[in-house]
Amino acid sequence: MTPNPLLFYARHGETAWNIEGRLQGHRDSDLTALGRAQAVTCGEVLRDLLARDGLAPASLDYVASPLGRARATMERMRTTLGLEAGDYRTDARLAELAYGRWEGMTYAELLAREPETLEARERDKWNFVPPGGESYAQLLARVAEWHVTVRRNSMVVAHGGTVRVLMVLHGIMAPEAAASAEIEHGVLYVFGPHGMARYG
Repeated sequence: MTPNPLLFYARHGETAWNIEGRLQGHRDSDLTALGRAQAVTCGEVLRDLLARDGLAPASLDYVASPLGRARATMERMRTTLGLEAGDYRTDARLAELAYGRWEGMTYAELLAREPETLEARERDKWNFVPPGGESYAQLLARVAEWHVTVRRNSMVVAHGGTVRVLMVLHGIMAPEAAASAEIEHGVLYVFGPHGMARYG
């Protein structure tokens, strides 16, 4: 067990639905060419950070959301690090925020079909539950359940929603601010004893 383990975190690379502005949640779309390149960039950034700190890539625990876009990103990162692409774990607790019946829709479509419901979400993003989905508060509970299992320095590939709740868990942002925080593709976030840093 590593005291105060470091948590290296990457959001999956850009996907086709990201370009179209569609809510993905637990549904998937493929990485774009840029998304694949972003995964390689994250692998290169991680490699450089580990070399700086005298850590071997193989010394980390590698865990990803089970969703395809996160797995594809993880596998490209591991290949960039010279590791076997598929030798990592998945954990369902790292899956993206569920949007229920909204998944696959754009905000423009939601505004046209369910303006009052969308307005309710804008008033309280943290606690709002999409129809058939989950709130950020509920996502925090399942990510926190995973977080307490981290025992050594780890590389995690998951989603924008999951890193938002990690920011709350680590005391970096208040819930309402985190719910609206911009989480970039192709960036490595590092959570440690002194807060959070971003690279890339």
